[in-house]
This record gives sequence, structure tokens and C-alpha cells, in this order.
Amino acid sequence: MANATVRKNDGWQGILAESCSDIRQLRDFLQLSDADSTMLESIQENYPLLVNPYYLSLVNPDDPDDPVRRMCIPAAEELDFSGLADTSGESKSTVLPGLQHKYAETALVLSTNQCAMYCRHCFRRRLVGRDADETVRSIDAVAGYIRDHEEITNVLISGGDALMNSNETLFRYLEALAPIPHLKTIRLGTRIPVVLPQRITDDPGLIDLLFGFNHVVQLHVVTQFNHPNEITPESRDAVRILLELGIPVRNQTVLLKGVNDTPETLARLMDDLVGIGVVPYYVFQCRPTVGVKNRFQVPILTGCNIVAQARAQLSGLAKSFRYIMSHDAGKIELLGPLGAQGVAADAQDAGSSGASAERTPVLVRFHQARNRKLLNNVFPVDVAPDDCWFVDPQAQAESPAYELTRV
Repeated sequence: MANATVRKNDGWQGILAESCSDIRQLRDFLQLSDADSTMLESIQENYPLLVNPYYLSLVNPDDPDDPVRRMCIPAAEELDFSGLADTSGESKSTVLPGLQHKYAETALVLSTNQCAMYCRHCFRRRLVGRDADETVRSIDAVAGYIRDHEEITNVLISGGDALMNSNETLFRYLEALAPIPHLKTIRLGTRIPVVLPQRITDDPGLIDLLFGFNHVVQLHVVTQFNHPNEITPESRDAVRILLELGIPVRNQTVLLKGVNDTPETLARLMDDLVGIGVVPYYVFQCRPTVGVKNRFQVPILTGCNIVAQARAQLSGLAKSFRYIMSHDAGKIELLGPLGAQGVAADAQDAGSSGASAERTPVLVRFHQARNRKLLNNVFPVDVAPDDCWFVDPQAQAESPAYELTRV
């Protein structure tokens, strides 16, 4: 039986220990039929389920289309195994086990394969809750590589979730990395403020650790709120503590079908984030990950219009984010349809006219690039109404004759 009640004296470890990892535990809470339960069991065999009582308490069990439920509970669309396991070319960026160096200035550390809730839209579902082979084996080796590469100015400790490491492990990472003279900042990639804020609010040891190292090197937290319903008194408290420590908090939202794919929801999310001191950073185009693409991806043209209409409702700070496709070739900013005047009246009809399949040129820019010669290149890509991803944008940047092929 699922427990969606959080007792204040449980502490974050107690809450995590009560997590549901089998859909059968959620059968009564979610009012699942026998057939649905059996089908979802087959999904969790391939892609594990984990949802803790705090995050489960944000789900409305009477609404099968509840946006929070959509992010944490498996669904039949995950049985579609089309898509890619590695959408961003992480394997070719790996220089040591658990260490990626795709962009000159940035080192990415896969510190763990654990999270406090397994997101159904996760682009690293090949490893989260499953295989630890891609995670760090030697912190000293990672620090040594970064020390030897003076072009690296920042490190992103990710996973999994950086704050799912023990305080002792986090100390070892920060002790090894913080003194490196050419590092200007260390980022912690974590959904903990969203999915288990008690990890921050109820752990004085973590607060002391972060406070101490933030006086050695500037720390940043990069988190992921995707829907206004995730902003709760508990998450506000977690963010407030980080800000009081002098640690900026920035947000990377993923544009997700059925979660935040209306201008009103996206605008409210950005406004609410600014209201709690979180700076909107990126809105990511959902990646064509196996078991994710057909459930969560929003067409590019639709996404451009959702973002444009949301921005039209926002103040300058709330609309400071970039709409980004994090591609094998680099981070590609989606600037919008070429020659577009204003914003479409209906975001869901963006880029199409009836059943027309005509392509629309979308202006894009390499915000980051594997091939540094492409940095800041602005160019059009022809996009059909149902296209959700680019296959080879580098070819488009280099050849105006390039035609988009669908993933």
C-alpha cells in the first residue's frame, strides 16, 4: 500500500526509505485496474520505478492526467522502444569513467546513478536506478584530469542526483575540486529541492558542508521544476536555505507534453520560480530517449509558439531563459520560426495549417558546440509540423542544402 503521508519526524532518510518501487504498492492509491497494474509491472522491469511519499503527496490520485503523476508514474507509451539511449553523445564525450568533457570550459561528473524519484522523462534512464558502470570510479582521477586541463573553468556534479551522494562523498568531491585554481564555480545538478526538499531542510550536516566549501569556490545549484504544483512550502524552504548560504539556484525546465505544454502553465511556472528566488535558466526540448519520446516530446514548432506566448506574459527576469535542444552536436538555441510576426493564437496549431505538412524554417543558434567553429552560428533548419528533434544540425550549419531528417 502506498504511503503518501509525510511525517515531520521521519527525516529525509525515513521519507526515502518509504519510497514505492513497485507499481503494486500504488495500485489502490492510483485506482489501477488489474490489466493496468500488470502492464505497468512489465514497464518497471525495464525502467525502474521510485517515488517517495513526499513527491507522491503532490499527485492527485483522482486525476489520471495529473501533471505530477505523469512525471513519476509509468504509462503504456513507455512500451514503445523507439528512440535513443544516448541522445547527447555522452559516450563520445567520456574521458574517464564518470567524467565527460564535451565543451572546453565544462567538465561533467556522473557521481551516482541514484535519484530520490525516478523521472519518467529522464534522458539518462539507461543508468538511473540500474547500471553504475558509467559513474565515477576514482574521485582522485577525476580531480587529476580537471587539474591538468586549465581550460576547464566549471564542473557540473550530476548523476543521477548530486545530492543523493552521502555528505561524506560530497565532501570528498568538493575537497578534491574546490582548491583547483582555474575552477571558478562548481555546479550541483539536483532535483532534491523539488522531489525531496527535506534532504536540505532537515540535514544540518549538509548545510554546514555547503556553507564551508562555498567560501572556497562559488557553488551553484541547478535544479528542475517542471510544473507550478511542484513549488510547495517545503521546496520554498529548501531554496531559501540555499540562497541564504550564498548559493544561487537556477532552473532547467523540460518542455513536457501533458505537463507544461501550454503558455499559461509555462508562464505561471516561470513567474512562481522568480517569486521564490530561482532564476529560470533553460527550457529544454524533451529528448528522443527510448520510452520517453512518444510520451513526452512536443513538436518543435509547437514548442516555439508555447515559449513565445509564455514570454509575452512575463517580466524580463522571468523570461531570461533560453529554449534549448541539448543535442549531440551541442546546445542549440531555438530562436523561433524565421519571419514569424508576433505569436500564434493557438500554440497547439503552431507551424501548421490544417493537414499541411509544409516545412517551416526555424532560426537556431549554437549556444554551445562540440565543434567550436560552430559556436554562435545562426542558421535556419526546415521543420515539419510533427518534427521533434534534429538529426544533424551541423550539416545544416555547414550546407544550406541540408534537409532535416526525422528521428
